[in-house]
Amino acid sequence: MQEYYQLQQELLVTTLVLTGIIFISVWIFYSLNIALNYLLGACTCVVYLKMLASDVEGFGREKDHFSKNRFAVFIGLIIVASQWNQLKILPVFLGFLTFKAAIIVYMLKITVFADTR
Repeated sequence: MQEYYQLQQELLVTTLVLTGIIFISVWIFYSLNIALNYLLGACTCVVYLKMLASDVEGFGREKDHFSKNRFAVFIGLIIVASQWNQLKILPVFLGFLTFKAAIIVYMLKITVFADTR
């Protein structure tokens, strides 16, 4: 279980670091409005990731199936982005996918940059 908590912490920290880097980059190259749209998606991504982690942690001991509530967070985000004129769907969606980039970074770290002992 210790390895799981370590992985969970590493993915969360990597997601937050990538969020900061991408937010600043989007702000510099596009606009503050688009960067804030990205940040909204990325913050929702962090909430989703925490909900997923709690589902995985309780799987097997307390529950025998995953909760569908985290999908409601994503669906609600996309509905709000599509209905509110100030929000752009693509930056919000790409912000939500930041945890996928964190997973790719983690996989590269353990495969390419692994210690060769």
